[in-house]
Amino acid sequence: MTRGRINSLPMSLFKGIVLVGVVAAGAAAAIYGLWTSPEHIWPSLLVNGFYVVSLALSAMFFISVQRLVGARWSASLRRVPEALMMALPAMSVLLLSVFGGLKSLFPWARSGTFDHAPAIAGKVHYLSFPWIHLRMVGVLVIWSVFAFLFRSTSLRQDREPSRSLDLHKRLALIAAVFVPVFALTFTTAVFDYVLSVDIQWFSTMFAIYVFAGTFVQGIAAVTLATVILKERGPLRDSVTEHQLNDLGKMLFAFSIFWGYIWVCQYLLIWYGNIPDEITHYLIRTNGPWLYVFALNFILNWFVPFTVLLSAGAKRSPIVLKSVSAVLLAGHWVDLQLLITPAVSPVPRLGIEEILIAGGCLALFYIIAAYELGRAPLVPVNDPILAFEQLNREHALELNYQQVPGAES
Repeated sequence: MTRGRINSLPMSLFKGIVLVGVVAAGAAAAIYGLWTSPEHIWPSLLVNGFYVVSLALSAMFFISVQRLVGARWSASLRRVPEALMMALPAMSVLLLSVFGGLKSLFPWARSGTFDHAPAIAGKVHYLSFPWIHLRMVGVLVIWSVFAFLFRSTSLRQDREPSRSLDLHKRLALIAAVFVPVFALTFTTAVFDYVLSVDIQWFSTMFAIYVFAGTFVQGIAAVTLATVILKERGPLRDSVTEHQLNDLGKMLFAFSIFWGYIWVCQYLLIWYGNIPDEITHYLIRTNGPWLYVFALNFILNWFVPFTVLLSAGAKRSPIVLKSVSAVLLAGHWVDLQLLITPAVSPVPRLGIEEILIAGGCLALFYIIAAYELGRAPLVPVNDPILAFEQLNREHALELNYQQVPGAES
């Protein structure tokens, strides 16, 4: 089995300069935009900051679930989600930059918002200072700590073969602790960073809806990176067609799950027709936002469902790359639709917003590429991979002994 490294395909100097230039252009666009039209830039920073944080977080959730269920098929590609999740600390700093524009984004940050609310109103206490600020920072710190624990323990397994089984159990324990912590902290973050831009609206399905899109986003990112690394060489001998098929099945299944939650939330609110609930969809299904509303459903459900319906499509590298790219774009559109209409009556996608989005993604790519290059792409001393290798060698030995005249 090839113990490939990403630095066997080094990033060219030109590509590195381009990526750094994109990051610098995004930072310059954000600074200029905050100087000239901050009301347009703060929502963009929130959308893109939450997008890249959720991208790294979903990769960590992906690997945690794989460990909890004892999945063996994903062992040889787990370094991909590990590299993606290590972008969490830097992406968290990007998201925390919205603290400079709290009053532009969140009604609860403006004085007098709750002056006429009842003293026992839950939102008054939940969104009060300093608790909401502590939650917004605390969840990012917790996620970053778990990312460090996952990565450091995994790399120790490469360096300490005598402790590989103990470290394997420790990784499973970290995953078992992380998943319930993730459920609580992600729900908190979704309400604080996304839902609270509109304090008049509430949905009990909102957290699971955002989770569904986030998980699909993570599967799409892992699939896209895995297919590219397989095509370019480092994972050519380590990732099989069956593993690509499994990733395709996950993309197909969880895009349907997202569509199911989308329909459930929309139909329940539409059918109930309660004034406090329908305000969310009124602005999003009228005027210019209606086109974004339709595009969101097409990208996140219609395209993956129709394209991945056949068995062959789930194994095709070009199809998997295309659908993964569509889903990654779709989740960005989904976050735009969740956040921006609360602060902007019409969609806006100018050069500043494009540069900010490009800068965030370029920075994420640089960090993920660096993390891929600092460790073997196929884990060393992993008990699952060792067991699979032993089974293959045993099968080859049996086949050899069954060949007539082999022993002579």
